[in-house]
Amino acid sequence: MNLKAFNLLILVSSLLLVTSCSQSPVFKEHETVYKIGDQEAWASKNWNDQNWKGRITQMQAGQVFWSRTQIDILKTPEPLRPYGLRLEVYGEYEVFWDGVLIGKNGNPGQEAELPPEGKLWTTFGIPTHLSDAGKHVLALRTSLLYFPDHTKIHELDIDYYDDLFSDDLVENAYMHIYAGAFLIVSLYFLFLFLSNRQAYSTLIFSICCFLVFALTLTVFSKEYIPMHYSLHVIRLQVLSSFLLGISFLIPFYFSKQFPYPKRKPLLIVYAGILIMVFLVKHQAFDFTAVSMGLGMWIFSFGIVSFGAYNNARGARLTLLTLLLTLVIYFVTSFVISLYAGLGLILLSMLYLLTLQRKSERLAYENSLVQSTRLRLELLKKNIQPHFLMNTLTSLMDWVEESPKKGVLFIEALAKEFDLFNQIEDRTLIPIAQEIELCRTHLEIMEYRKEVSYIWEQEGIDPNENIPPAILHTLLENGITHSLPLEDNTIRFKLVFESNDDFKSYTFLTFAAGVNKATHNNEEGTGIKYIKARLTESYGSKWNFTSKATDDGWKNEIMIYS
Repeated sequence: MNLKAFNLLILVSSLLLVTSCSQSPVFKEHETVYKIGDQEAWASKNWNDQNWKGRITQMQAGQVFWSRTQIDILKTPEPLRPYGLRLEVYGEYEVFWDGVLIGKNGNPGQEAELPPEGKLWTTFGIPTHLSDAGKHVLALRTSLLYFPDHTKIHELDIDYYDDLFSDDLVENAYMHIYAGAFLIVSLYFLFLFLSNRQAYSTLIFSICCFLVFALTLTVFSKEYIPMHYSLHVIRLQVLSSFLLGISFLIPFYFSKQFPYPKRKPLLIVYAGILIMVFLVKHQAFDFTAVSMGLGMWIFSFGIVSFGAYNNARGARLTLLTLLLTLVIYFVTSFVISLYAGLGLILLSMLYLLTLQRKSERLAYENSLVQSTRLRLELLKKNIQPHFLMNTLTSLMDWVEESPKKGVLFIEALAKEFDLFNQIEDRTLIPIAQEIELCRTHLEIMEYRKEVSYIWEQEGIDPNENIPPAILHTLLENGITHSLPLEDNTIRFKLVFESNDDFKSYTFLTFAAGVNKATHNNEEGTGIKYIKARLTESYGSKWNFTSKATDDGWKNEIMIYS
């Protein structure tokens, strides 16, 4: 997805959230009072509720109770446009407006005998003749079988009946587009990770986007997925779980982009705090959401500030983004600041990921340039004048002394150059082809130096691949810097081992003497070529060691899973 389009989507969604919540109200709500019991007369508009209490304590599960709320309608509705009443109330209840029953949600007082019925979020129409400007009374006859301590009216809204539906539908439509954008981004970066299993930052970003998608979809699906109040706590726990994941993964992502001292213990402490908040107050969603959101912001701000202090790429822009989310938090509601803030933070994460991928691409291109240069250097080394002159001189001697062996010498030389021609442009080749190149080179060097070279191998898996000419380079170093044994032989042995964690190639040289000063030259073209090839094929998941032994020399290449 285009970065500017993604940014625009977040800003537009935030603006729509702001405008949807900024319309002038048409009513004023007074304090709600409660009383345990069940009398039909309590629905009356003129009933004296002076002795009713502002809260209910010690109520039995399923017991009927009443609530009364005085409401001032500030303006008379327009003709043919009646008012509607939207409620979020725990329990099953009947709704009375000025003593008139205007709706029913479930079966109050019969919850234990009948299956759960009704929805947590409901909308009722208010009769036109009862909605003139002035004082009115909303009375609810309610029973709570599942959560007898949640008697409070959580949401009460009065507006034009059609606007209560249309405004929510428009808001939900845009928030679903907002969520869908994160789903697309999540899937895109998941596929990128599957193509490169080492890019863990990509996976973390993908999971964060998916969690924001799941959080948004769960919150704004209430309009078309009916839910009984008994399931609401489960819904809040699911939302808290999404927030828990988001609140940990975002600072974790920043910690990978901007490493800091004692990162692991600090992340463990932070995770412990989040889990404690989740477990202790998991039913108080507002407390959990605010605590986790602020914790995420504070920890992220500290990490990014450390990165900005060390002039890390992208840290300052990310820091400005975090400060912008703080401004949004102070000037808007928590709901708006949550979604706008998450969108902006994920946008900054995407920016950092783009910088990281750019750096990786440049590093890869540089490694290809270096690898190409070293391949040319290696090829030049094998065809440089003194190599050709020495080889041709040896060839002339063999042609004069033994024409048949001279022909074999020419065939071996041609075979080696042919093998080089086949492998020089490849990243990995079969180990059998590499061994064939080594054996051919030994055959040539036997004619040149008149030394008997012996090749041995152990545990070789013919299905394994290896960067081309790295064993050949080690072999050439062993020939160049080693003296033959008393029987005029130099022996080379290749040992392959593997398990679930690594693969290793051990290349041993058995000779009478080794020039350690030249054999261990880290600046040599051969060693540079080996390391460049390993980096090109395996990134940083390899290790190369070279050291003298009592019998000659030992080279070991470790490739980690």
